[in-house]
Amino acid sequence: MVHCEKCGTDLPAGAEYCFKCGSRVGRVSTEEFSLSADDLVKKVKDLLHEGNVTRIIVKDEQGKVLFEVPATAGVVGAILAPWLAALGAIAALVTRCTIAVERRE
Repeated sequence: MVHCEKCGTDLPAGAEYCFKCGSRVGRVSTEEFSLSADDLVKKVKDLLHEGNVTRIIVKDEQGKVLFEVPATAGVVGAILAPWLAALGAIAALVTRCTIAVERRE
């Protein structure tokens, strides 16, 4: 029996989504990158084009979350433009940052 990590509901084997809360079921791996603010927008664009990324979190040097965006396959083009503009503004305010990337296995 599989359990939803978000709400704890028992799910049938092979379920991809929780029927109670709607969250996706499966393992999530997290990877972190530390980079300068100059490379921030380019790295986020590269991650979004990979396709298997579910969430991108940008943190400052102290670990404070500055930016968090769900990265689904449907988020492209004009929908993504305001997010990248906000990310450019954040890059202007920090010198070093960490990107945490969640990938669904």
